[in-house]
Amino acid sequence: MKLSVIIVNYNVQHFLEQCLHSVKKAAESISAEIIVVDNNSVDGSVAMTKAKFPEITLIENKKNTGFSFANNQAIRVAAGEYILLLNPDTVVEEDTFTKVISFMDAHPDAGGLGVKMLDGKGNFLPESKRGLPTPSVAFYKIFGFSRLFPKSKTFGKYHLGFLDKDKIHEVEILSGAFMLMRKSVLDKVGLLDETFFMYGEDIDLSYRILLGGYKNYYFPETRIIHYKGESTRKSTVNYVFVFYRAMVIFAKKHFSQNNAKTFSALINFAIYLRAALAVSIRFIKSIALPAFDFGLILLGLLLIKDYYARNFKFISGGSYSNDIVSIAFPAYVLIWMFTVYLSGGYDKPIRLFRILRGVLVGTGIILIGYALLPEAYRFSRALILLGMGWALFSFLLSRLGLHIAGFKSFNLNPDKSKRIVIIGQQEEFERVNNLLKQTKINTSFLGFVSADDSGSDHSSYIGKMSQISEVIEIYKINEVIFCSRDISSQGIIDYMHTLVSSDVDFKIAPPESLSIIGSNSIDTAGDLYIIDVNSISKPKNKRNKRLFDVLTSLFILLLSPILLFFQSSIPKFYFNIISVLFGFKSWVGYGKEMSEQLPKIKPSVLSPSDAISNYTINKDTRSRLHLAYSKDYRIQNDFNIVWKSIRKLSK
Repeated sequence: MKLSVIIVNYNVQHFLEQCLHSVKKAAESISAEIIVVDNNSVDGSVAMTKAKFPEITLIENKKNTGFSFANNQAIRVAAGEYILLLNPDTVVEEDTFTKVISFMDAHPDAGGLGVKMLDGKGNFLPESKRGLPTPSVAFYKIFGFSRLFPKSKTFGKYHLGFLDKDKIHEVEILSGAFMLMRKSVLDKVGLLDETFFMYGEDIDLSYRILLGGYKNYYFPETRIIHYKGESTRKSTVNYVFVFYRAMVIFAKKHFSQNNAKTFSALINFAIYLRAALAVSIRFIKSIALPAFDFGLILLGLLLIKDYYARNFKFISGGSYSNDIVSIAFPAYVLIWMFTVYLSGGYDKPIRLFRILRGVLVGTGIILIGYALLPEAYRFSRALILLGMGWALFSFLLSRLGLHIAGFKSFNLNPDKSKRIVIIGQQEEFERVNNLLKQTKINTSFLGFVSADDSGSDHSSYIGKMSQISEVIEIYKINEVIFCSRDISSQGIIDYMHTLVSSDVDFKIAPPESLSIIGSNSIDTAGDLYIIDVNSISKPKNKRNKRLFDVLTSLFILLLSPILLFFQSSIPKFYFNIISVLFGFKSWVGYGKEMSEQLPKIKPSVLSPSDAISNYTINKDTRSRLHLAYSKDYRIQNDFNIVWKSIRKLSK
């Protein structure tokens, strides 16, 4: 057998499905086997693979063993002359395998090979070719010199930016997303080092291939799409720690003791510097808009107060109490901001109606509270009403400014943000069109571009695939969906590469799939259109869940003299109430189990399994319950779980 393709999967079912379709096409002309190692996914990956790709060898692990361990499992049973380690979030061209194998056959000194990788918009991924991360190279990368001077032979060694990306080169490090190696070389230099759980194992193995007397090549005469999944987000603190710790392991293994110590000290300094920077940036981003709103509205209230007092209230002299400035006005602003938040005014995309609704509700709450105050503390309803007008104007003014500035997430015309064409044959167009309708994606235009010369009699037909550039320009298209049943992977990549300079997003609809997959940038997870589910990660559901927790905590606290008789631990019962009330916990969630693949929520007192009595729940069933709970969240579910678990509130 010539080739063994090994894919390690962990909860990326839809990406895996698309990858396997492309791999099967590419393997048709050679003797090849495909091995998928699933690391205990709970998203249906295993069932999908068995149902749609029964001919593929599937290894089902009962826990997440990590990238290195899982690949080694497959390598040990692989029968191919060549071993290809391939990420599940990739798409290969139909001739990729034949081209890379021909090159390796012609170059017996080649131990490993990587290819030209593009992101989901057709942009070149610099990690397609990399240099060895020596202390100096790592220093230049960590402190941004490689980004500032990417083509410098001194500062740009990490991504070898000074090498032509369209020519074949000898390189030092291959990317684990596509890593082709001779089986005989692996027998000599060893398999992946399982000390590396995630990141770094490709660097280590590439270096050992070089130490074994072989060469690694960058081969750009074929291309793959490599989507960047959630696990590779470079802005997260977790990525900073995991990635740079892997570099420390590599240094201790391969560098001299003195160099390793210097490298480790540098890396550890960088870890905490980058982690602090990531946390600070995230905090600033989250607080910037609310802080601006608070300052702008409060400033306006102070100016309105002075003007109203001088020209209407105290014409003959006098002034408002300082309590207005120090207590009442900040309270008003916070109430307006809170009700706008609950109304969805801080959700993206922006909906002006939500802001209007939030300000009106907040004003109603303020007026009710004002009416309940003693007469001595009532200073002016007019200021409240004038303040309402200013608050509304401030919210609208700031959002309009962000819209004009071009921030996509503050686009005030979100319904016009999706102008889509679907490229394929008529049958696939109808299927994908129906799928889009079920996803509830807002579109202002959707047209059909034929993959061949047919389909001109269809009501949505606007042109042929060869006319796609003109179609995009004339119809102001900003999203193109390719039907991979009707268009080759090579054709899709060719068009993506041709249109890369245009402001267009690309997605691919695999055949007979309920998903449409794409990716907009190197630092974002692949965009995924699937049939709409009410995910717990939606801002509205997060707010509702928090509101439910607060109200339920107050209600349980009120009834605690009665409920405590049903609890196994009174101190823990009250501890849970306080923890949920102040936001440290939630009443319902995944319990004490935190799952990497599910949306992040607070630790919880209860989980869906607590509502099921007289039945033993195993770990697999519990995971599926958590998945169902997070994917189709309803506040009624929280209420039912708490009600059925009323005796377990002291867990």
